[in-house]
Amino acid sequence: MLNRLRYRNTFQIIALSLFILFVTIQCGRSGSKNGPDNQTKNFRVWGYLFSPGRWDESIQQTNPAQLTDISLAFIQPDASGQFADNPSAASAVSIAKNNKLRVYFSIGGGDPPAHFEALMQPAQRGTFIRNLVDFTKKHGFDGIDVDIENSLINEHYEGFVNELSVALKAAGKQMTAALASWNAGKISDHTLALFDGILVMSYDKTGPWNPANAGPHSPLSMLQDDFVYFSQTRKVPAEKLLMGLPFYGYGFGPGAPESLTYKDIIQRYAGAEQKDEITVPEGGHIYYNGIPTIRSKVEYVLKNKGGGVMIWQLLGDSEDRSSLLYTIRKTIDP
Repeated sequence: MLNRLRYRNTFQIIALSLFILFVTIQCGRSGSKNGPDNQTKNFRVWGYLFSPGRWDESIQQTNPAQLTDISLAFIQPDASGQFADNPSAASAVSIAKNNKLRVYFSIGGGDPPAHFEALMQPAQRGTFIRNLVDFTKKHGFDGIDVDIENSLINEHYEGFVNELSVALKAAGKQMTAALASWNAGKISDHTLALFDGILVMSYDKTGPWNPANAGPHSPLSMLQDDFVYFSQTRKVPAEKLLMGLPFYGYGFGPGAPESLTYKDIIQRYAGAEQKDEITVPEGGHIYYNGIPTIRSKVEYVLKNKGGGVMIWQLLGDSEDRSSLLYTIRKTIDP
């Protein structure tokens, strides 16, 4: 009987030790899994929707379930700094919110109205900013994306952004900026720090405007260099950086269209989704980002703990398994 008790006690001790070891291993595994999961949970996929005046129709052509944020590009003021009622925008906001997206609207862009510069100046700035905030609140936007570029990053830019930041924060709204490495150098560290997110335009390194410089307009190396510039040189926290991905390409040389959406490229050229370059029969070349490069870019941002990626623009994507948005989501959540 004594031997049996000893045997039973020994067996119980061994069983308990094995159970503790099993739980420890499982907890260790869970811990290693939770690290990336926590990062991917907060990783943002921001898509620009460029469809002026038709946002409620266009947003339904996208896949909101694969996004976290969307911005309507562009909603512009009139010459007095006012914004007209916009049922299409209001409907798009409702659709976005039903899909649990944060939704913004973008001002400025590469081709802003001629009167935009005057609205940024001190004489009209206050009224313009009040109208911006009122429009944001009226339609339920989460914030404003300041996509002010080129000559409009001038002596009035920082004053405008500083005052807009104060007004938006008071209203509980956010402010982001679409910037590139080449134009962010015109902006002080103080003003750069006011933005809740920086949407880095890591594309358009070259294009049809520069035919002598034919080649990739958005290589992986450009995104890497841009990330280093903003996170290390400019000391922007990595989690604020959303790195830009192009859903379009540019053509150079004989027979190559000046620009094409990714959707058009893969429809015209079999197997193009797995490449970054197409040579057309006449000898010209089309450069873009296919699935492998988009995947590599997302992996880089994830590895370096960036805040997410930004897409210009959603309507350039395909609607099948060649979708770049699908590739982004599968890279984040394999």
